[in-house]
Amino acid sequence: MNYQNITYELKDGGIAVVTINRPKVLNALNGPTLQELGQVFCDIASDPEARVVILTGAGEKAFVAGADISQMVEFNSLAGDTFANMGQEVLNSIENCPKVVIAAVNGYALGGGTEISMACDFIIASDKASFGQPEINLGIIPGFGGTQRLPRLVGKGMAKQLVCTGDIIKADEALRIGLVNKVVPSDELMDEVMGVAKKIASKGQVAVRVAKECVNRGVNMDLRHALAFERESFAILCSTEDQKEGMKAFLEKRKPEFKDR
Repeated sequence: MNYQNITYELKDGGIAVVTINRPKVLNALNGPTLQELGQVFCDIASDPEARVVILTGAGEKAFVAGADISQMVEFNSLAGDTFANMGQEVLNSIENCPKVVIAAVNGYALGGGTEISMACDFIIASDKASFGQPEINLGIIPGFGGTQRLPRLVGKGMAKQLVCTGDIIKADEALRIGLVNKVVPSDELMDEVMGVAKKIASKGQVAVRVAKECVNRGVNMDLRHALAFERESFAILCSTEDQKEGMKAFLEKRKPEFKDR
């Protein structure tokens, strides 16, 4: 498919790189961009060649600087509901993608940019990155999941502070509060993220998919039900070809050759 607002490349080793490509407007999210993101993640989910996904932004300034305010300024309640619903559905498709999705945040990740990064499985950021939910300054609140994913990552108090002040924080503070996993120099970002992606891609993808699902579903369950789901998932994996190969390779002191079965 030909995209106008994003680029997609499947690299060696099954690393899928999705780049939001609107650098002139700091990769702001508008309706067509969200539609293309939804489509590419639908395609990636069903593509057996894609093993791990990297999501980033074009240019040196921004990952995603937010939603496109020029599109939103004339919204009424109906238009706002439609836009928020679209954004939430697309971010849910990222969060629920069966492949691990890594956000490589190379600059501003504000508003919808922070929200889309939080929908990824984890975030690796450039030392030039910054994060925030400044929607309060526009008389609105985050609408793509920010009020819900942020407290799950950094706790209720910190989330309320960021959402209600609209403060923008630098990468080192985002690391301190647990929003991002790692901060690296800007010129090392993609090499770092690619290294992590290749490591995950080298594992048996059946187990990787199940591990992601267990974490995603478990955090929204009480502990008893979450443990039961983990136990059931563990038991199912014990009947896979990858489990037999992985354990046999361990005992034979060699590298496993997973077949994703």
